[in-house]
Amino acid sequence: MKLTEQQWQQRLTDEQYRVTRLKGTEYPFSGELLHNEKQGTYHCICCGSELFHSDTKFDAGCGWPSFYQAIEGKVDYQTDTSHGMNRTEILCANCDAHLGHVFDDGPAPTGNRYCVNSVSLSFKGSNE
Repeated sequence: MKLTEQQWQQRLTDEQYRVTRLKGTEYPFSGELLHNEKQGTYHCICCGSELFHSDTKFDAGCGWPSFYQAIEGKVDYQTDTSHGMNRTEILCANCDAHLGHVFDDGPAPTGNRYCVNSVSLSFKGSNE
C-alpha cells in the first residue's frame, strides 16, 4: 500500500503519523493497548493488515505491548543504527509503517520480544 505523505497525514492522527511514518516512539506506559488482555488480533493502524495474535502477547515490563512472534510474512525487518544503537526495526510488510523493534530477550518458544508502539496498532476482538 503506497500513499503520499499528504495522504498519510490526512488518514492518521498526528501521533499515529509521527510514530508510523516518521519512525517515532510513543512514551512508555502510555499506550492504550499495553494492558489489553482480550483475545483477538492486532492490526496495522495504517493499512489494517493483521500483525500479531493475542496469544503471543506477554508483559515484558518495558512499557510497550510485547509479542514473542509476528504472524508469518506480515512484518519486515530492517537494520536500525539510529541513536547510537544497533537494533532491528520492525515494519508492516504491507505499507512499511514503523511498528517498533524486535529484540532477542523474549520468552520461549521464540526468544523474541517484538516491542511495538501501541499507537501503531488497532485491535479486533475474537467476537468482532
